[in-house]
Amino acid sequence: MSVTDNSLNDAILDATKSAIERWGVARLTINDVCDEAQVSRATLYRTFPGGKEVLLEALRVRELELFFTTLRANAEGETTLEDTIVRCMVVATSELGNDAHLALMLAAEPGDVLTQLTVQGVPRIVRVATAYLTPLLEPYLSRKAAGELVEVLARLVISYFLAPSSQYDFTNETQTRAFVRAHLRFTQGAMQ
Repeated sequence: MSVTDNSLNDAILDATKSAIERWGVARLTINDVCDEAQVSRATLYRTFPGGKEVLLEALRVRELELFFTTLRANAEGETTLEDTIVRCMVVATSELGNDAHLALMLAAEPGDVLTQLTVQGVPRIVRVATAYLTPLLEPYLSRKAAGELVEVLARLVISYFLAPSSQYDFTNETQTRAFVRAHLRFTQGAMQ
């Protein structure tokens, strides 16, 4: 794929995101995206054969990859397992909470969004989280243990984001560290 193709893909996906914010997923049409991106239907279908569902899937994948790229960049350089876990949890929860598009979609179409964050989406989220974050934990844990921990942390952060705790605020580093120390002590033993 050439740079021009990537630019076109991004322009169409950006337009899709903008159109979703305006009309919602249920009312979104290919014409809305074409108008927003200023491309023809033929161009859109050449770029994303299969129409609306393929386009929405491509947007989900891109947004998930961007999320985990940001998360990994913020967690790289930590020098202990605990610091890495805490940074991942704080950044992930903060990014979810600060995502204006996600907040808008949760307000407008909570059922669709919750499905993408739970039932349908969790396997994909765990797969991408494992690919991006397991390498950050491998200096401290085996690949298998690191992957298992990433899965648990991904599920935990999603759960706490969707139903915040009155005991722990995962956007707060001090509270997150207290949680990790109280509930993830097994990781300290795995390091030794």
